[in-house]
Amino acid sequence: MASAVYILDLKGKVLISRTYRGDIPMTAVEKFMPLVLEAEEEQVPVPCFNDEGINYLYIRHNNLYLLAITRKNSNATSIMLFLHKLTEVFTEYFKELEEESIRDNFVIIYELLDEMMDFGYPQTTETKILQEYITQDAHKLEIQVRPPMAVTNAVSWRSEGIKYRKNEVFLDVIESVNLLVNANGNVLRSEILGSVKMRCYLSGMPELRLGLNDKVMFEATGRATPARGKAIEMEDVKFHQCVRLSRFENDRTISFIPPDGEFELMSYRLQTAVKPLIWIEAVVENYTGSRVEYMIKAKAQFKRRSSANNVEIVVPVADDADTPRFRVGYWSSIGSVTYAPERSALVWKIKQFQGGKEFLMRAHFGLPSVKGGALTFLFYFILSDELEKRPPISIKFEIPYFTVSGIQVRYLKIVEKSGYQALPWVRYITQNGDYQMRMPESIKQSKMQPI
Repeated sequence: MASAVYILDLKGKVLISRTYRGDIPMTAVEKFMPLVLEAEEEQVPVPCFNDEGINYLYIRHNNLYLLAITRKNSNATSIMLFLHKLTEVFTEYFKELEEESIRDNFVIIYELLDEMMDFGYPQTTETKILQEYITQDAHKLEIQVRPPMAVTNAVSWRSEGIKYRKNEVFLDVIESVNLLVNANGNVLRSEILGSVKMRCYLSGMPELRLGLNDKVMFEATGRATPARGKAIEMEDVKFHQCVRLSRFENDRTISFIPPDGEFELMSYRLQTAVKPLIWIEAVVENYTGSRVEYMIKAKAQFKRRSSANNVEIVVPVADDADTPRFRVGYWSSIGSVTYAPERSALVWKIKQFQGGKEFLMRAHFGLPSVKGGALTFLFYFILSDELEKRPPISIKFEIPYFTVSGIQVRYLKIVEKSGYQALPWVRYITQNGDYQMRMPESIKQSKMQPI
């Protein structure tokens, strides 16, 4: 529980304060900023600390500090989660949470603080429910005397009486691939971060049950693994509050009454060896004189029936490179290449990259800092040193109708007492996360004249 909540600017000046229990002296908040600065000087900043029996818990968002103070030995995770929910709600209301928006909307903020916490205990934190009876227009507050049922109901994330002409559910399984490959072509780090996002347009109070090809579920129930595909073992699974956790722990069934509209149902992680979906080979070749050539080969290492959309390959080049010339192709030309001097990189864009295909791109640059004579002799060593320090190649992409982990939605059942029929739609997407491949440590020398 929290005794008081404060919103401060970066200098520690209080913009908004709300005291819930009355057991915190007014001078407590004045000690906050000196304590934070002291921790930053010692290079050990922490989101919570204790001073003279008072606990300070805070987060920083843009040019603001959101601070909770308590005397009790409270659950720190619960209070930190409340502060993050506070930023989400304020951002939904004001579009941008910063000092100016706080000053312009202090009346609404006090209303929200009163509804979201009572006597130091978090209450309703769902923005959609709060927006039903706390609005931007003051006169609407007088019209709606009673709060919606969701405030006092066990299902606090959904209001009653919702009606749609056409009942539909859209489910997106999105996986992001984090990958780091060293200059020798070895995968140093790989993981998959997944999320299941939903858009529900359903009448009434429907009950949904979602089935995945979950390995633990098959083992727990003694069932055989699915004939098609494979069973996966998800780690770090996190659910929206609507999911019945006790049911999931018992039989791995994902059962829930969904919020209305768009929300993230769950997220997961798989720490597994991932074969690079798009493989990049880079060769840097210097010519006699003051020119350098980059040869980049991109290969799509996924099934031929899939295609990666909006592929963007960013290759770092020398900071002083100029007069760029490009040639793209492999049997036929593909994509477009531009030079981004502000990023010291060339950007190769391929709108659609089919699985199993590979393409080659060449780029020539002039290097005005490298002239003839002794500097030409030293060019190889200078460029080698630069390549070691240069940022890695980064790749962006999106592959629809494909998941790298093999996760599958086995079923999505929708049950509502009125017995209406609803249409579920499922879509799979794999995209890049932190996807990087380091430049080769070795370069080639050539006496050939550049084309």
